[in-house]
Amino acid sequence: MRSGKRRGTEGEVKITTCSYDCGGRCVLRVHVSSGVIERISTDDSPGPGLKACSRGLSQKDVVYAPDRLRQPLRRTGRRGEGEFQAISWEEALDLVASQLTRVKERYGPHSIFLMDYYGSLSPLHGTLKSGRRFFSFFGGCTTNWGNTSLEAAQFSSLATFGTIFTGTTRDNLPHAKLIIIWGWNPAITRFGPDTVPYLNQAKKGGTRIISVDPRRSPTTEAFASQWVPIRPGTDAALLIAMAQVMIAEGLWDERFIGTYTVGFERFRDYVLGQEDGIAKTPAWAEGITAVPAVTTRELARAYATVKPAILWASWAPGRTAFGEQYHRAASALAAMTGNIGIQGGYAAGGTGKIPLGIFPKSFPVGETDFPSVHVTKVFDALLLGKSGGFPSDTALLYIVGSNFLNQFANTNKGAKAMMKPEFIVAHELFLTPTARYADVVLPVTHFLEQQDLGQPWTGGPYFIHASQVIQPLPGVRSDTAVFADLASRLGIEGYNARSDEAWVRDFVDATEELPPFEEFKGKGVHRMDLDGPWIAFREEIKDPENHRFPTPSGKIEIYSQELAAMKNPLVPPIPKYLEAWEGWADPLRARYPLQLITPHSRSRVNSALDNIPRLKALAEDRLWINPADAGARGIRNGDRVRVFNDRGCLIAVAKVTDGIIQGAVSLDQGAWFRPDAQGVDQGGCVNVLTRDEMSPAGAFACNTCLVEVGPLEETPTEEKPIRPLAP
Repeated sequence: MRSGKRRGTEGEVKITTCSYDCGGRCVLRVHVSSGVIERISTDDSPGPGLKACSRGLSQKDVVYAPDRLRQPLRRTGRRGEGEFQAISWEEALDLVASQLTRVKERYGPHSIFLMDYYGSLSPLHGTLKSGRRFFSFFGGCTTNWGNTSLEAAQFSSLATFGTIFTGTTRDNLPHAKLIIIWGWNPAITRFGPDTVPYLNQAKKGGTRIISVDPRRSPTTEAFASQWVPIRPGTDAALLIAMAQVMIAEGLWDERFIGTYTVGFERFRDYVLGQEDGIAKTPAWAEGITAVPAVTTRELARAYATVKPAILWASWAPGRTAFGEQYHRAASALAAMTGNIGIQGGYAAGGTGKIPLGIFPKSFPVGETDFPSVHVTKVFDALLLGKSGGFPSDTALLYIVGSNFLNQFANTNKGAKAMMKPEFIVAHELFLTPTARYADVVLPVTHFLEQQDLGQPWTGGPYFIHASQVIQPLPGVRSDTAVFADLASRLGIEGYNARSDEAWVRDFVDATEELPPFEEFKGKGVHRMDLDGPWIAFREEIKDPENHRFPTPSGKIEIYSQELAAMKNPLVPPIPKYLEAWEGWADPLRARYPLQLITPHSRSRVNSALDNIPRLKALAEDRLWINPADAGARGIRNGDRVRVFNDRGCLIAVAKVTDGIIQGAVSLDQGAWFRPDAQGVDQGGCVNVLTRDEMSPAGAFACNTCLVEVGPLEETPTEEKPIRPLAP
């Protein structure tokens, strides 16, 4: 990697990185001339490297987008209509400050709902930091909890392993002889910039790769020698049936189970049917998952006998009605095969995070013991307030780094909820579907206009200094600058008395792995020297007497003591298959027979970038539907179709493909909500369909959703003929 700043014929080249919740954290080499971005390139180091994707390389288009907000706006029309007038920063800040004061004095601070989220993940300008710090000085507020991506994985990691750090560096992948990618699509979602290169190495080196997924995803297409289609939400059943094969055929690692785990006997009793009289055989699972029993046996035997092996049970199947059971079951299988804590193995079912590349200090948020609402219940909290059992009646909604109307489940309910608060303010770069409902919109900086730091998305052996590439465009301010201005108006002292560089220098100085600040800033990227792959639980497996797992028992808890203490049958202490609402067996399928899944798009970061033409052209915003399901509905490839249920309706273009299991449909999440006069979404926002319900452990269950699909000219009625259910 060349130095962090270089002069040449094009002016300067500055090293930085995206701050999005994008799955990466790659190197951007931004070519600047006379204070203007000319182009963006990426890491030029040999090997897997830290190369950026098309989204990162398109950030010039974002900075200079013609629809980027450059003046504060005040609403003039009805909420949601998008009618605003430009006002000065002085007027905007005075108005927001006066509303904050009014609401706090009249209703109390908890009547202010701070809806901040993962718009930016950087240590200084991260959007989960600036607002919370401000409201800790202001006297409090109500906020949200729950990670829409991996709440089930985090819950399972803590219950089973006692930590969220369960992963490995990606150079571990080529050491496996077998890799099972389960609901994992890094060709799109990245999971680190070096993941796909190391998967390539593994494949070229002879590693067998199998994919378990309702779709033949781009990753499946590129890497897997075998695709195992599965019904959405039934993953735990297949994993448990694999455990039954291992037990019945004596393929499980008795030494590993006896040395490193607790509670296997209870899990075994459940698997063999001694607990409930139902043996969890491959034939049992076939009726649930649609995976042939012979395939289940082959998969179980392969994972049990090919050593070492990686079962990469990713997050998407955990975003279901009982997603934590899938994660817990995957961890049990990893233990049964002895593939935890070894080179070429993997602690399946966890978050996959590693404690590398993390800055120990970041922008301090202060005291944040605020009342909070789960992300699936935010709309109910706005609508019902105290009468619905929520902490307060929301009078003022303050939005930072979040297009939550678009991205939280049940968007049509959300649109009604956005009418309820007395005042709404939003920090935004663009007039998103959420910002259209605000009373005041404050235009904020892009990450290329501010100095910060980059730490790997789920951890990794490197750090990036995120240079300020250009000066902020006229009329925009950073989130921290906005809150500092509000603090000044409200008589709050100490919110931010330091420059960005002073903060960043402090964070770097506190990080033992880094060289002195000026050296790090000059290089732009610091790579850690490791002796080999970093592997979670290596020490616990090598020396169990002196390195115990951070669980109550000191071992991997297949039977979790903490879950047992909850005494909740929907959160059992051992992994179980629990039948989902709006799943394959729900009687509601008589009306809505297709299971909808909502993958990530190659062209967006959740909903961010949907308005950028260069990236929108790369999107595949088409509804995947199996030929049998399409034929039964008179749908042809390329037809415009209605996708609907009781919560809403959207228009999409059909992609008729055998790359999705019969009985399921798939539409990428993140397209912007654009309802017409009849309330039909023309933008393809999947969350007009999803149900605002969490799993018992708090997972965002967006992949548990029943819908029907019909040709655009078809009007659904209650008398509509019921089609046969898919096998």
